Amino acid sequence: MRRVYFVHAVRPFLSNAAGAVVLMAASLYLLGRQVFVAQVFRNMPSTSDYAALLRFFEAAFLNTSFVVQLLTVLAALASVWLVRECTRLLTPGWRYS
Repeated sequence: MRRVYFVHAVRPFLSNAAGAVVLMAASLYLLGRQVFVAQVFRNMPSTSDYAALLRFFEAAFLNTSFVVQLLTVLAALASVWLVRECTRLLTPGWRYS
């Protein structure tokens, strides 16, 4: 009976949404270890100038190491995956193919 209780307790942590959260948390943690985030925000232009902001993020992404680029892409994919899973969980009648 202990196995049944264990499986019942662990089942929510083995879902796709949990996998997306773990991937996002791990990639953001490792990204924070590689990049001095406060300095990026200090160097960032005003948020009202969208063109300058887009150029800044493009230059910041292209002028970093491969590890930072990989972690950024992983964090973006994890966020898209998490949004997809949350949408799927909130709309029970909709099935993705």
